[in-house]
Amino acid sequence: MSTSLFSPFTLRSLTIPNRIWMPPMCQYSAAPDGELAGVPHDWHFTHQAARAAGGTGLIITEATAVSPEGRISPYDLGLWNDTQTEAFRRITAFLKAQGTVPAIQLGHAGRKASTERTWVDRGRAIHPDEAHGWTPLAPSAVPFDDARVTPEELTVEQIGEIVGQFADAARRALDAGFQVVEIHGAHGYLVHEFLSPFSNRRTDAYGGSFEGRTRFALEVVDAVRAVWPEDLPVFFRISATDWLTENPEDGREGWTSAETVRLAKELLVHGVDLLDVSTGGLVPDARIEAAPGFQVPFAEAVRQETDLPVATVGLITEPAQAQQILTDGRADAVLIGRELLRNPYWARHAATALGGEVATPSPYHRA
Repeated sequence: MSTSLFSPFTLRSLTIPNRIWMPPMCQYSAAPDGELAGVPHDWHFTHQAARAAGGTGLIITEATAVSPEGRISPYDLGLWNDTQTEAFRRITAFLKAQGTVPAIQLGHAGRKASTERTWVDRGRAIHPDEAHGWTPLAPSAVPFDDARVTPEELTVEQIGEIVGQFADAARRALDAGFQVVEIHGAHGYLVHEFLSPFSNRRTDAYGGSFEGRTRFALEVVDAVRAVWPEDLPVFFRISATDWLTENPEDGREGWTSAETVRLAKELLVHGVDLLDVSTGGLVPDARIEAAPGFQVPFAEAVRQETDLPVATVGLITEPAQAQQILTDGRADAVLIGRELLRNPYWARHAATALGGEVATPSPYHRA
């Protein structure tokens, strides 16, 4: 079914004004410790406010940790206390005033936690004996690479505590004014680590079979859905493949695109409203042949084989390219990442190029 980039999209009671969305992109700009740890400030406000003024229909706040040890870096945003909740209200209020839907991605970094900012020593691991460092948590004691600390294997009790942390963060997200909550199940972070047999070596109820490896993800979904209003949507971000099993010569077994389709059907039953489809991130040396739209086929497969709406990402830079993805019925929305970093007004420029329309702030009426 052909859809315009500029047509509204309704999920439950929420109508998103267009199909041009901004994915969560870590800014690594929050305070690392003290009372302001994980608290959004002027940088985060400006980053999102500019894209809202530029006509973006939905903006997903960067991966926001459900606990201090769940941060990717000490400089990540968090949502585990009232100070953080209050600070987010300024951002969500401004986005809503521009007609943009405020969304937030809740996550736990798992074995990829405790790292530097990406522009500092290429995001090297911060070891527990260094300032701002800690020991990561993971399904199994398998480090991300040779330079990382071996993570602590989670007990069943700790798994339950983290599920509760996701629910608590979702409650705070609602209180902060967000209208969509997204669970981060991609890019090699904790939920993804449970899904993939490469990182999940457990032999208990949380490992082994497909049912075991997906148990944690579904428990998180259930916990979030239980506290999130029935009339507001829940998203789930997934890495549709680890790029391991799909490359037979690699010799390593990972999460597969077929398992993504299978999980998508389960997520729909558990109350997820849209699958945000990306790929990779589980291992540092996966062979990925990146090209414009290279991840779109994975979203398309879910859309064709399930009833779950999908959004797609991956080197989508041109308005005509984004429109063609929707025209061909390959996705329900597109997430524009790096191009929105370069051009906050991408949506407005796309409307000019394609003859569409996005909301224009009154002070910009002469533009």
